Amino acid sequence: MRDLQCAGEPVLAAPCSRRQLLGRFAGWGGAAGMAALLPGVAGAADVEVDAAALPPVRTLRTGLSRPWGLAFVSDGSLLVTEREGRLRRISASGSAMSTVAGLPPRLYVGGQGGLLDVQVDSSGGDDWVYLSYTERGTGSRWDSVGVAVARARLAGNRLLDLRVIFRARPKVPLSVSNAHYGSRLVLAPGNKLFISLADHRVDSERIKAQWLTHHHGKICRINRDGSVPGDNPFVGHERAQPEIWSLGHRNPQGLTLNPFTGELWESEHGPQGGDEINVIRRGANYGWPRVSHGCEYGAAPETCRPVGGSSTAPWVEPPVTVWRPFSIAPAGMCFYDGAMFPEWRGNLFVAALADMALWRLTVSGRSVTSRSALYRGQRRRMRDVRQAPDGALLVLTDEDNGRILRIAR
Repeated sequence: MRDLQCAGEPVLAAPCSRRQLLGRFAGWGGAAGMAALLPGVAGAADVEVDAAALPPVRTLRTGLSRPWGLAFVSDGSLLVTEREGRLRRISASGSAMSTVAGLPPRLYVGGQGGLLDVQVDSSGGDDWVYLSYTERGTGSRWDSVGVAVARARLAGNRLLDLRVIFRARPKVPLSVSNAHYGSRLVLAPGNKLFISLADHRVDSERIKAQWLTHHHGKICRINRDGSVPGDNPFVGHERAQPEIWSLGHRNPQGLTLNPFTGELWESEHGPQGGDEINVIRRGANYGWPRVSHGCEYGAAPETCRPVGGSSTAPWVEPPVTVWRPFSIAPAGMCFYDGAMFPEWRGNLFVAALADMALWRLTVSGRSVTSRSALYRGQRRRMRDVRQAPDGALLVLTDEDNGRILRIAR
């Protein structure tokens, strides 16, 4: 069947079948949209946990300014990004910290922008560092900003041979928005790199999460040298950005591979309520802002109509779990496959900002079967969580005097 231009889009959006097209008319029809009356994703049971029974947590390091991302270097040290525009190298014990020089030029720090995620690929005797950050434009576009990704070789406390391998297009003027950049990175097999990109928040920009001409609200996939894989779903589509892997995301701040299945999982901020965990499929549409599980800010979250008027549509890939009516603000996440906590093996851990907790999700296939909020007693905004080489969990706290917390036996 011939693909049709999807109704309601001023520029190219994801191709859809005739059946999907009819579903869009139904979902977008305001009060006439029957989909608005359908139930959303069934929530997993939230299980209370005895805080006294949890493994102990200690502070590995303090003195970090709004830490955002964490990665492990081959010598056991850590790289931590500070949103304020610094890259720190920290010893495995946490006792020593230095600043890494050689960051990308035109780094913009402001609003929700700055130096964001970091990943390290240790191969061939070198540690290759991948950084995501918000980048200013040039010339008359200096006050326009978008996410960029740079790759460099780590030599001591300096980045060498730095090259920008990805730039989100188009950049957005700061007078329009300085928020919602997303920007998690995942190194994937086959020398691939996944990048999460957000919708820039404001109404005039968020609709572009449905436009293939823009990188707004997308998960992108590139080769680690910056080239575009030929099997990306929209390669060859007229006017589509070829790096796009999936679309219809709001503010995806968590991205990780399930080591047991190889699938890509994502955490995404809803508006007011409606935070999501998604399994990311090639070419799939996750709905935002045409379909959502949350409300516009200022509405009554228990009774309001979801943004877009519906929580379901036949053309939308549904989330595997949703937090509603209130948000936890999910951020970085990881699956646990270590030996230190065998009872947690296969669980998904999600750092939460607004909820000030580390959520543990039990998973069966693509289903979340239970959810538990851990370590609320820390009373700290949690930005990222990573499994250390020894099987401990390291958590970054989002504070002016941010911490690395270590959960270990």
